[in-house]
Amino acid sequence: MKKSLILAAGVIAAPTAASAGTITVTIPRIAVSEYHVPYLAAWIEPVGGGAARTLAVWYDVDKVGNEPGTKWLADLRTWWRKGGRSLKLPANGVSGATRAPGAHRIPIPANIKPGAYTLHVEAAREDGGRELVSQPLTIPAANGKASGKSELSAIVISAR
Repeated sequence: MKKSLILAAGVIAAPTAASAGTITVTIPRIAVSEYHVPYLAAWIEPVGGGAARTLAVWYDVDKVGNEPGTKWLADLRTWWRKGGRSLKLPANGVSGATRAPGAHRIPIPANIKPGAYTLHVEAAREDGGRELVSQPLTIPAANGKASGKSELSAIVISAR
């Protein structure tokens, strides 16, 4: 029994060890009568041009039927055009449920080639707004900060 617990703990820790750093995205608490948590996409693009790579996409993964949660992903307009529409969802290690207000970490995968990138974080909320925040990112990860004005608060890049 103890061996399986140790093995399970090692498996859980493995994704964290295999990252080049983290991006901490803070979703602000907005005082409105009917608050809906935002859909969110985070991705990077090489500065010199090239394909976008999605790091995280948070949406209503459990919603099924006539209006599945994926239906509203097109509201993340910039991410959708940069490659979101061609991403097969749910994507292992990328897809996740929407998050409540607060700080949430997204790992930067260790297998990203060194170079200059632009990090983009986009949020869209039902009966709310939409916001896109972009920040330069150098791999191996350099530290950096950005901030949104409405749907996103602080975005912090932390190197390992």
